[in-house]
Amino acid sequence: MSSQNDSDDDGPGSVFLVSYPKIVFLYPTVLAALFGAIYMMAKGGDPSAEYASFPGRLFLLVFLVNLVVISFDFPRTTSLTWFFAAIAIAIGLWTLFRLNPDFAPWVTRQMMKITPAMNTSFYVLYVLLMMFLFVCVIVSRRFDYWEVRGNELLHHHGILSDLERFSAPNLRIDKEINDVFEYLLLRSGRLILHPSQERRAIVLENVFFINQKEEQITRMLGALQVRVRTDK
Repeated sequence: MSSQNDSDDDGPGSVFLVSYPKIVFLYPTVLAALFGAIYMMAKGGDPSAEYASFPGRLFLLVFLVNLVVISFDFPRTTSLTWFFAAIAIAIGLWTLFRLNPDFAPWVTRQMMKITPAMNTSFYVLYVLLMMFLFVCVIVSRRFDYWEVRGNELLHHHGILSDLERFSAPNLRIDKEINDVFEYLLLRSGRLILHPSQERRAIVLENVFFINQKEEQITRMLGALQVRVRTDK
């Protein structure tokens, strides 16, 4: 009875850790495509019409930003550098437009000449294909994940649920947020596990809600150490 109360006070009995591929960070593009599909259906679905260029520009912009996010890492220092660089570019453009009032309308006209347009079928097919890939990723992760318990670290993998066991009482964990944008999208980061009897570290990339996972593991292992000392 007392052990049950202790378990409730210490937090969850186990913490599941899943490493995901970078394709999961493309979900903003899926949302942009979903918006494009709804917009085109509401407007009539004619890709040659003038209104079709708006969702097309939006989709390409979100798609470009998404590709940049998954192609490069943006640590805190690099992100600050890019932030100040963007501010400097914005100030430079503002100054250029102020000194040349006719330049801004010309740039606007040139930009408006770019009229990407996709029909409703394109947006719908993109959403369906990406959702299919997301489902495949979720299913595949069911056959490869880690579980941290109070006294052991378990690796579940394979279709037949193969299991590896590691000692957890002296487990060390390191958390790395090596990409600010990926953290903003899914609160994800890199979790490095150091089992006491293993020479190699276990590196898990793109773990969702990494701060919450780290807090749960730390609380669990800390409660275990307290119980061990109390028993002694």
